[in-house]
Amino acid sequence: MKDNIQEMYARARKAFREVEYWPQDKVDEMVQAVAWELMRDDVRHKLGHMAVDESNIGNAEDKVNKIKNKTLGTLYDMRDAKTCGMVEENKALGIRKFAKPIGVIANVVPCTNPESTICCLALSTLKTRNAQIVSPHPRTQKTSYATVEHVRKALGKIGAPVDLVQCIEKTSHAKTSELMANCDYAVATGGAALVEVVYAAGKPAQTVGAGNVVSIVDETADLTAAANKIKLSKTANNSASCSSENAVALYESIYEDMIEALKSEGGYMCNTDEREKLRQYMWPDGTHLNREIVARPAAFIAQNAGLTVPEDTRFLMVVGEKIGPEDMFSGEKISPVLTVWKWTDFDEMLDRLEKILKFSGEGHSTSIHTENDERRVKLALRANVGRIVCNMPHAHANSGGWTTGLPTTDTLGCGSWAGNIFSGNVNWENFLNYTLLSIPKEEYIPTAQDLCAPYLEKWGEE
Repeated sequence: MKDNIQEMYARARKAFREVEYWPQDKVDEMVQAVAWELMRDDVRHKLGHMAVDESNIGNAEDKVNKIKNKTLGTLYDMRDAKTCGMVEENKALGIRKFAKPIGVIANVVPCTNPESTICCLALSTLKTRNAQIVSPHPRTQKTSYATVEHVRKALGKIGAPVDLVQCIEKTSHAKTSELMANCDYAVATGGAALVEVVYAAGKPAQTVGAGNVVSIVDETADLTAAANKIKLSKTANNSASCSSENAVALYESIYEDMIEALKSEGGYMCNTDEREKLRQYMWPDGTHLNREIVARPAAFIAQNAGLTVPEDTRFLMVVGEKIGPEDMFSGEKISPVLTVWKWTDFDEMLDRLEKILKFSGEGHSTSIHTENDERRVKLALRANVGRIVCNMPHAHANSGGWTTGLPTTDTLGCGSWAGNIFSGNVNWENFLNYTLLSIPKEEYIPTAQDLCAPYLEKWGEE
């Protein structure tokens, strides 16, 4: 693959035209072939370790497992999905629905997940008969390129056009901008700055936003289980995921017990002096996160911050003080560092959550550990987020998993709150156009009185 964007687009368009009208069985065979290649033990082991070696981000074995789980989950979610021809019929309305692919899609991939993001989106775009051109992050371009090469290998094995999936080999901002301007649609997994760049290209796009998950724990929760789940989520891939908890909010009556439960899971609570040392290391200029700490182990961060912590420390904890730029611990940290808040009234906690999300993470996700369904519902009504995970390890469930009904993805839409067009988990359903075929149905014209009956009964016609 040569990095001439115009040529890459032309090859992608040609490949797209070849599969545009393929039947469902042929499409499904193509998807299965790619999924099988990516799930092979040798392939995912190579890609997972390559990603960490190239970027110094995350944990290699976690990535190896993630490649399999994301690929398998994506495949499972769309196993019975109809994406070719007529996919739906409403005889009462005389409407038939026909699925159409979009064309050539630009996929801007982050350095935190340079392989699994491609796994998810390659399957989704192939299932919908689209072509895809990947723009990797400069920090992990070799990993993304290698991942795409395995996709192309699988396509070639079954006689499908390999140019359905391509990758820029030596990435740059200029090439990415050119790619987005030429393609028919864009997907960009990254922060607010990337969202602006993508939309500036003037093409329809699926984008994401910053994650700043707050996990609320109340007095009805199983504290031992909650602490374990938070640990599993917080330490997975060294918190490379935007779905890892950035904070926990603990009800006052269980605060001390929950802190002890978190300590038993490898958490270390920083005192005031240690908190300040950590703050200075994580935000050297007071505003911008030190990129050296992104998805690095807690021991590495502690040592470089000048802290002495036990050898078995898995994550660091600090007490939350203020919300906003005056206390950066209230925002996204992309590292095994957890901010701890205490609350006494649930409504007050929701007010605080709103302020935290306004500062960082609005539209993304939040979490709660409780047996009180009234609180779950109240949280869902109040929190401006796309997803709320209950009583689960957040990072393992938020983007799909085997204990949740949320679709498997690595791309989490954050809705209008974060400047996105979609607030759900981006999957195959986001890569189709539809044509509605309408035939006459039996005429029925309601009266204004029929449709306004409740109002008229209460207020009258005058």
